[in-house]
Amino acid sequence: MSKLTKNQKIVYAKVDAQKQYKLADACNLVKEISFTKFDASVDIAVRLGVDPRKANQMVRGVVTLPHGTGKTVRVLVLCTPDKENEAREAGADYVGLDEFIEKIKGGWTDIDVIICTPSVMAKIGAIGRILGPRGLMPNPKTGTVTMEVGQAVKEVKAGKIDFKVDKQGIVHTSIGKVSFDSHNLVENALEFINTVIKLKPQALKGTYVKSIYLSSTMSPGINIDSKSFSAAE
Repeated sequence: MSKLTKNQKIVYAKVDAQKQYKLADACNLVKEISFTKFDASVDIAVRLGVDPRKANQMVRGVVTLPHGTGKTVRVLVLCTPDKENEAREAGADYVGLDEFIEKIKGGWTDIDVIICTPSVMAKIGAIGRILGPRGLMPNPKTGTVTMEVGQAVKEVKAGKIDFKVDKQGIVHTSIGKVSFDSHNLVENALEFINTVIKLKPQALKGTYVKSIYLSSTMSPGINIDSKSFSAAE
């Protein structure tokens, strides 16, 4: 194991690995222990007691964070010409169809979200093998396959996030930046956690939420006391 830097030693000394922190305290602490020269992301990871291999225990959903993520989301809208103006006016970074499908076939994936209309899904199926592993495949369940492309773009730009449990049974996402006010981080975290809780599979027996950790880029994880959700200030 590599030696800790001076900054890392200071940071790790401030985090008690054996302690479970209240959510509000964790959001204050994560701001305090960030030592990057850039505005680091604040991430939350929720370990669930589900078996992702079982279809009836899959956890997937969308959440719109009240204060956004602080990130610039690059949106591509694949649509027919009659929807292009609507997409551009809503703030889409890229709008078109065939030319972008060809670019993606050539290896271009410099985007964060793809939104499309139902009528073009047949064409997008040809690049599904490229988009799927990168989490870019549009899906009606997440609102990225819709006729209301303008509204979908606005929601994504405002902080709408698509999340899905991974093979280890963890759902995770960014809930903001270190520069965010602590209260805003708390509200974003609560919105995400409560959304995940509402998606508890009916087939699951036993503990659903096993642990929750908050961290920033390059910081240690802060263990959150799940009992502090409703008491977060």
